[in-house]
Amino acid sequence: MRLFSRFRAEESGAVTVDWVVLTAAVCALVGIAMAGLRGNMTSIGQQVEDHLSAATITTTF
Repeated sequence: MRLFSRFRAEESGAVTVDWVVLTAAVCALVGIAMAGLRGNMTSIGQQVEDHLSAATITTTF
């Protein structure tokens, strides 16, 4: 019981745990946002590809 009380009172790793939880939350939110925008990103990428494929580059001056 004394060992558990000392473990509970120790705060040296609390900041690390906070940062891990915060980082995991940010990663989860980014993943959710990317999943929601996946269709739009594919559409935009296709439009850019079509535009660049149709472009011509003149190499003479």
